[in-house]
Amino acid sequence: MPSALLVLVVLVFFPLVHGRHVRNTESNGISVLGEFNHEAFPRFAEPIPNVTVTVGRDALLACVVDNLRAFKVAWVRVDTQTILSIHHNVITQNPRISLSYNDHRSWFLHIRNVQESDRGWYMCQVNTDPMRSRQGYLQVVVPPSIVDRETSSDMVVLESTNVSLTCKATGYPEPYVMWRREDGEDIRYNGENVNVVDGEVLFITKVSRLHMAVYLCIASNGVPPSISKRVQLKVQFPPMLSIPNQLEGAYIGQDVTLECRTEAFPTSINYWTTERGDMIISGSDKYEAVSMDNGYKKYMMLKIRRVNKSDFGSYKCVAKNSLGETDGVIKLEEIPAPTTLKTTTQFPSLPTKKKEYDDDGEFTLSSNGSPPIQEPPGAFSGATRTENFNWCIGGVLAMTWIFSKTLR
Repeated sequence: MPSALLVLVVLVFFPLVHGRHVRNTESNGISVLGEFNHEAFPRFAEPIPNVTVTVGRDALLACVVDNLRAFKVAWVRVDTQTILSIHHNVITQNPRISLSYNDHRSWFLHIRNVQESDRGWYMCQVNTDPMRSRQGYLQVVVPPSIVDRETSSDMVVLESTNVSLTCKATGYPEPYVMWRREDGEDIRYNGENVNVVDGEVLFITKVSRLHMAVYLCIASNGVPPSISKRVQLKVQFPPMLSIPNQLEGAYIGQDVTLECRTEAFPTSINYWTTERGDMIISGSDKYEAVSMDNGYKKYMMLKIRRVNKSDFGSYKCVAKNSLGETDGVIKLEEIPAPTTLKTTTQFPSLPTKKKEYDDDGEFTLSSNGSPPIQEPPGAFSGATRTENFNWCIGGVLAMTWIFSKTLR
């Protein structure tokens, strides 16, 4: 606004007030006019409350003046000394600012779609002499936002190297930034297992496959909503292999399963070979190869159906990727098929003795042969003796086979 026009507005807004007056200073340091008749001057009914609003929302500042009479109210932006409104008229050219009033007492300054540039002090003035005023602060808060160009994207690194994940966020107040794993597992950080790492930078020394995960950068400042960004960390390493059982036994006609576990990234190519180096093709009546993935881990299984003499020997599980190759050997040996022996044992029958009674009414055994043998309660019956004998024979055979294997 041109300076001449500003002077004209000020002269119109602040006319001279005639009569005797003295200057007094209120406790808050605001200069007021002391008249003999204080009832004749306007007074502020209440302070202007400070207002906090999220950027993009609407703000409302209220000024309540009692006994305004013929005086006028104006709104002024303090830091820029910009007159926003005078009485019923909006002076500023800002289309987001408007004015409303009620009963010549309440004066409201409306700011639509608040921007960060609107943050600051606002003054409500009454054109007394000297001028009376009150101030209120408009605080504009901004929810956090992640700056993509300054934040790490998905990364692929070699195992045992150092890696740094960075997350840059803006907002008002300044956001708090932290890192955590998306799967909720702890992070191996500086020799400790921690759930959260504070700060914009997550620096990992000698990264391992255990660090391979999706990480969340989370920014918050108390202004909803909080925001996060996913950063996937992939760690490359050559294949490694483990075998639960390196020696398996099977008898002729049996189905047997061989197992192998591998770890690799990038994902490895896994397969089985015979002792001669021939690759085993799954899907035939003889072989069934199964592979199950779990992240960088892989489980391999080879099922051999109806084992025969030619199937005994060594089998190899192989894993390859762009960083290397590894293999492991499982030996399949023949064991005797289980046998069941049935043996029946007959015992000689014993002569039957008749009871004879003497003259006193007591019975005696006849003189022919020895007295009968009575088995105690719970003794083995004939059938039970047969089964027990079978178990003994089977145990002797099993111990003989184990002893012969030991001597080889």
